[in-house]
Amino acid sequence: MSHLSVAKFGGTSVANHCAMKSCAHIVINDPNTRVVVLSASAGVTNLLVTLANGCEAAERAKLINEVRQIQENILKELQDDSLVRNQIEAILTNIESLAETAKIENSAALTDELISQGEMMSSLIFVEVLRELNISATWVDVREIIATNSHFSQAIPNDEKTQENSDKFLKPLIERGELVITQGFIGRDPNGQTTTLGRGGSDYSAALLAEVLHAQDVLIWTDVAGIYTTDPRIVPNAKRIDTMSFSEAAEMATFGAKVLHPSTLLPAVRSNIPVYVGSSKAPENGGSWVTLDPQPRPLFRAIALRRDQVLITLSNLNMRHTKGFLATVFTILAKHKMSVDIVTTSEVSIALTLDKTNIDTSAVDVLSPTLLNELSELCTVKIDTDLSLVTLIGNNLHTSAGVAKQIFNTLENYNIRTINYGASTNNVCMLVQSQQADEVVSQLHKALFE
Repeated sequence: MSHLSVAKFGGTSVANHCAMKSCAHIVINDPNTRVVVLSASAGVTNLLVTLANGCEAAERAKLINEVRQIQENILKELQDDSLVRNQIEAILTNIESLAETAKIENSAALTDELISQGEMMSSLIFVEVLRELNISATWVDVREIIATNSHFSQAIPNDEKTQENSDKFLKPLIERGELVITQGFIGRDPNGQTTTLGRGGSDYSAALLAEVLHAQDVLIWTDVAGIYTTDPRIVPNAKRIDTMSFSEAAEMATFGAKVLHPSTLLPAVRSNIPVYVGSSKAPENGGSWVTLDPQPRPLFRAIALRRDQVLITLSNLNMRHTKGFLATVFTILAKHKMSVDIVTTSEVSIALTLDKTNIDTSAVDVLSPTLLNELSELCTVKIDTDLSLVTLIGNNLHTSAGVAKQIFNTLENYNIRTINYGASTNNVCMLVQSQQADEVVSQLHKALFE
């Protein structure tokens, strides 16, 4: 086959039988799509994460019943569920067992095993949806393909081993013309244990599979018809971006846009594989292409918003006379596995935000007493919460005259807590009060895009 596409469908795209059927028609109507990567049905992963944290018996039973009901609502719409029902029941029984164990003794490995079950169920059911449309498909356990290290919840793929597995197990199926249905988000470590690639990692899985199969593109089917100049829920006048660069899309994903997972673009950039984002609910409406060097490249491309930010200000009057102060601060943060996001400095203080993109706790919870004690021994620590990061994304922002004037004139009535300008050619980051974040985004969009 001259053209090979890898398609990924997100949780809302496989939320119910009707949604799954729409996805099936998208696959049927595109003969180039030979590999389909599925997320868990919407809501399932969140329920499984709660179970993995350990629950009392009554709460556990309630949550498992909710997971069961989501699957049951799809199964009952099938013409004949006899082929798949036993498999789903076996997975649900496994979920019950794992959840019970999680209450007694939790571990990162057990958590990954438990929360991976959602993708297993959705992919098995999707094969049946296709079969009822007279399309034969082969179900593949993606753990046989994607090899990772043992960093549970944030596993890093082993590219060489993944390529080897693909050549051995996956590529022969494609060469025989089979349609492969598999899971996103999941891998396997050298010890045979299930790992996950982080929340939103199904996009990453699709790009990894496209890379090892030398596919021509990755098709990300979600609930919006492409990537917009900002979140249309905040700004109804947001415009769809027809084409954008990998670097622009990476900035958007990193700074809060939910359409693409930040890691998705790594294998796509490495192998120059175009990525398409479209709506599974309305594929006819078109979408956005992310490519290496689209033209034109406008000065302002989009605005991203990341909520629930925490700002730490570290002050020490002797800082400017102390060699290695910054190194000591970053060593302490690294020790506690904290990822620093934005940094600004003065003569006697340093202010930084912490990247909590993949942390499911509040800003305050992230700052453990041990971490704060270690920092307090070095300097005075001040913590600000209820902040949001607004990021203006574009091209050559640091070399274009008038950018700062346009921003500050637009936001003259708003308090900007910190601003990071000049570190990147592609972004200007501003930390603002959370209650004003939507207004700031709206005003910037109106001034720069409308």
